[in-house]
Amino acid sequence: MKRPKLKKASKRMTCHKRYKIQKKVREHHRKLRKEAKKRGHKKPRKDPGVPNSAPFKEALLREAELRKERLEELKQQQKLDRQKELEKKRKLETNPDIKPSNVEPMEKEFGLCKTENKAKSGKQNSKKLYCQELKKVIEASDVVLEVLDARDPLGCRCPQVEEAIVQSGQKKLVLILNKSDLVPKENLESWLNYLKKELSTVVFRASTKPKDKGKITKRVKAKKNAAPFRSEVCFGKEGLWKLLGGFQETCSKAIRVGVIGFPNVGKSSIINSLKQGQMCNVGVSMGLTRSTQVVPLDKQITIIDSPSFIVSPLNSSSALALRSPASIEVVKPMEAASAILSQADARQVVLKYTVPGYRNSLEFFTMLAQRRGMHQKGGIPNVEGAAKLLWSEWTGASLAYYCHPPASWTPPPYFNESVVVDMKSGFNLEELEKNNAQSIRAIKGPHLANSILFQSSGLTNGIIEEKDIHEELPKRKERKQEEREDDKDSDQEIVDEEVDENSSGMFAAEETGEALSEETTAGEQSTRSFILDKIIEEDDAYDFSTDYV
Repeated sequence: MKRPKLKKASKRMTCHKRYKIQKKVREHHRKLRKEAKKRGHKKPRKDPGVPNSAPFKEALLREAELRKERLEELKQQQKLDRQKELEKKRKLETNPDIKPSNVEPMEKEFGLCKTENKAKSGKQNSKKLYCQELKKVIEASDVVLEVLDARDPLGCRCPQVEEAIVQSGQKKLVLILNKSDLVPKENLESWLNYLKKELSTVVFRASTKPKDKGKITKRVKAKKNAAPFRSEVCFGKEGLWKLLGGFQETCSKAIRVGVIGFPNVGKSSIINSLKQGQMCNVGVSMGLTRSTQVVPLDKQITIIDSPSFIVSPLNSSSALALRSPASIEVVKPMEAASAILSQADARQVVLKYTVPGYRNSLEFFTMLAQRRGMHQKGGIPNVEGAAKLLWSEWTGASLAYYCHPPASWTPPPYFNESVVVDMKSGFNLEELEKNNAQSIRAIKGPHLANSILFQSSGLTNGIIEEKDIHEELPKRKERKQEEREDDKDSDQEIVDEEVDENSSGMFAAEETGEALSEETTAGEQSTRSFILDKIIEEDDAYDFSTDYV
């Protein structure tokens, strides 16, 4: 009953009722305990882990981590396959006129059939397949879009691939400055002025969350005029559409556009942004695209997604850490992250990660682990975890850093004046400049003080020919064998040194014994024998059973 003067009803009850409730609760708990006892329910034992005394502990832990990563990748791939199937079903439901076999004849025409690739992948190396796919994309396309990360445009250019495109003839190469919202506007303008001297350059910012036409969220229904999320906004799309459309009109035929670039520069994201839907797989992990995919933009323009370039092992350590998809597995995390950290401005890194000044990379990772609360057992800072965190941030699409363009423009040897003019012909460059200026004004980039200055290592060399990969594998084997032989030699040297020391000690003892035996008199020998007899008698008389009491 609610009392008139109080807002809430009273929770009071009679003692009889309260005791009755408590009794019922006790009986219920007793019943549960009995059932658990009958079932024999036991608490799950905690995994004790690998003991410190176990041999090869580090190798076992590394294998377990790699197995876990493989399982996660497999789950992610299965999830992406399920999403693809659902999208196909949704498209068929929304547009029943579209047949699912429309893309297959196009793939067969370009020689990019996936079934053949899957059959070959079991026999051949994945790197060789990447080379084959890349060559097919370059041969099949009329215009090639080389996607560059605006934070390090020079480091995202591959001279070997560009030379192959120039030598193939009658193909246009266009540079796409993606992730342009992660660099200051002044730096973006200076890079645009530097690159457009050589090739047609488009300022772009791909949307990481493409719209799904078959799904309309409640938020959009409720607020139609609400501003979209930052990740949904795309800049430079209109400029690229007009550039490709104008080139198609000058050719007066249907054109094919190939998209190439290093891992994690945003090739698939650009295609999704142009198509306004999730047509290609995108994700945080590097090297998700493993085979070519044909996507028709309209009746006249077809775009081809390709796997990433293969980075040559002859590059610098920072280039391998940033551009190679397997760098965190092949190279140790500490080495990869230290190589990146050595090229960055130390003062700006300290301000960005809010850590005190550091003398070396190990000290920085220790302070970063303490700052982020990354600890191992016993409160020890997880240095490797901090190194992996820094590597993932620098290869991802969230950290703002920038590089200065070279002071003077020097064209590469495969680019002369006639090639530059030929590459720019057929494009409306005046309209492209206007669209780039509009995109730069619309993009909200970070302030110069909030981004980190990075020293670029220059052009990144890649591998196109399959024979170069053949040579690479035995070299690694030879290096491993040499390392093993060196280890064996060093171990043998240590054993030999120990044997020499022991033998020298024995010889010294024998020599000293001989000298003493010569020098000692008969009297000294008799006293020694007397002392030894006494010690033996005492040992015989000693009761050893007292030791165990």
